[in-house]
Amino acid sequence: MTDPAVIRVPLGERAYDIVVGHGLLEVAGQRIAAACGPGSVAVVTDETVAGLHLETLDESLGRAGIRCHTVIVPPGEKTKSFRHLEDLLDDLLDAGIERGDGVVALGGGVIGDLAGLSASLLRRGVALVQIPTTLLAQVDSSVGGKTGIDTRHGKNLVGTFHQPRLVLADTSVLATLPPRERRAGYAEVVKYGLLGNRSFFEWLEDHGESVLSGSAFHLQHAVEKSCAAKAAIVAQDEREGSERALLNLGHTFGHALETACGYDGRLLHGEAVAIGMTMAFDLSASLGLCPAGDAARVRRHLARTGLPVHPADLGIGTLDAGELVHHMAQDKKVVGGRVAFVLVHGIGEAFLTRDVALDTVAEFLTSTLARTP
Repeated sequence: MTDPAVIRVPLGERAYDIVVGHGLLEVAGQRIAAACGPGSVAVVTDETVAGLHLETLDESLGRAGIRCHTVIVPPGEKTKSFRHLEDLLDDLLDAGIERGDGVVALGGGVIGDLAGLSASLLRRGVALVQIPTTLLAQVDSSVGGKTGIDTRHGKNLVGTFHQPRLVLADTSVLATLPPRERRAGYAEVVKYGLLGNRSFFEWLEDHGESVLSGSAFHLQHAVEKSCAAKAAIVAQDEREGSERALLNLGHTFGHALETACGYDGRLLHGEAVAIGMTMAFDLSASLGLCPAGDAARVRRHLARTGLPVHPADLGIGTLDAGELVHHMAQDKKVVGGRVAFVLVHGIGEAFLTRDVALDTVAEFLTSTLARTP
C-alpha cells in the first residue's frame, strides 16, 4: 500500500497539513492529538456517515485519550441552514466545548461547511479538523477554510473563512460512496486539470476510469494532485481576492442551476459543476476565446465518465435562462453589480473576467437550454 502523502498549506502561524492515504481513520486520534493537543472534541456528522464510520473514529479518539461528544444531523444540502446551525451551536454549548477544545467534521461537503462555520463562531473560534468522507469534499471543500450555509437567496451566501488545524483524507472510506456520489466528486478533480494543469487533465483522460473504480494508487494520486493544486492557490490568495477565484471554474453556472433546483437532490453539486464547466468552455468557445476542439474534448471526457454535461442529461425539467441569470446576479462574488465568470483560453488556461454582459450570458443560456444534448 502506498504511504500517506502529506501536503502542507503554508499560511504562517495557521499552516496545516493535508494527509492523503488509505486507512487514516483508524489512526485519526493520534494525528488529531498531535495537531490540536489533548482535550475534548465534538464530532459533527450526519446520520448516513455515522452508521458507516463513526465507530472507527470514536475508537481511534479513545485510544489517543481524547474525550469525545457526538452531534448527528440529518444528511443533505438542506441541513446547511440557519435553523440547523443554531441547533448545532446549542448542542456544542450544551456539551461544554471550550475555546481550547475542537470540532471534528466527519462527512461530506455539507458537514464540512456547517461544522466549520460552527467552529468559527463558537466562543469566537475553536479548532477545526476536517475528515472528509466524499471524493468531492476531499479534493475541494475540506481544504482552504471556507465555511457556509445556504439561504433562499443562494448557495453559501452566509459564511466565514476558518482554516482547519488538520485535514485527513482517507481514500479507503470512498469505497462506501454510491457511484453517483463518486462521479460527482470526480468533477472537482477534473476541474484542477482544466483550470491550470493540462498534463493532469491528460492523465485523467487515461486513468479517470481507474480513479472512479477505486484503484488505490490512481485514487490517491488524483486526490493528492488535486489537494496540492488547491493548497498552492490558497497559500497565494487565502480570501479569494484574485487567483483563488479560478477555483470557481464551472461554479457560477453550477450554483445557479442548484439554486433553481432548490437543493432538492435532483442535481448534486459535482454534477452542477460538470454542467457548469461544460458551459464555461462552450461560452468561451462561442466568444472566440477558446478552441472549439478543447470544449468538445472536455464534454467528451466528462460524458465518458458518466457525468452530465447538459441539464437534460438528468431530467431536471424546464429551466429558464432569465431565472439562471438572476441567480448569478446574487452570487457572493458579484462586485459592483458585475458577475465574475471563470472562462478559458483552452484546457489548463483559465482566467477571471467581469467583462461578459449578462445579456450575452442570457442569450448563450437560451440557446444552450434549447438544444437537445
